Amino acid sequence: MKALVAVYEDWGIGRDGTQPLVIPADRKFFREITGNSPIIVGRRTLEDFPGGRPLKNRPNIVLTRQNIEIEGATVVHSVEEALEAVKDWGDDVFVVGGESVFNAMLPYCKQAYVTKIAANPGSDVFFPNLDQDPEWKCTDPGQELDYEGIKYRFCIYDRVK
Repeated sequence: MKALVAVYEDWGIGRDGTQPLVIPADRKFFREITGNSPIIVGRRTLEDFPGGRPLKNRPNIVLTRQNIEIEGATVVHSVEEALEAVKDWGDDVFVVGGESVFNAMLPYCKQAYVTKIAANPGSDVFFPNLDQDPEWKCTDPGQELDYEGIKYRFCIYDRVK
């Protein structure tokens, strides 16, 4: 299982239910890397997807405490149910947020694709700072890129412990 996230300088991932600063190349990277693979997502993050609907061409596993049904998605209510829903996919599963889903599922991830955006738009939700976690190592810091004066890079972290 892998985490896929865009973080700002403070490891923030969003504010008021959305990403305050979006890099189009990051959205393209998201589409390309997840391909047809299952994604595990929280209900509030799903609401920020286009049309507030599950993404097409891939299984959407929605981890939520609410007793709801979501057309086009499998709704689960625990980490164990999420793991069961993706058990046949091996490592080809992506955890895509938000904060509580990342916190619950990160212990099961072996790799993290982190888009680091050199900006601080003031987040109210955060991803764990992998640079300060001895269980993780940045194995590919990526090339510095630029979008309208904002520097960013696609980094890969591997779990080392």
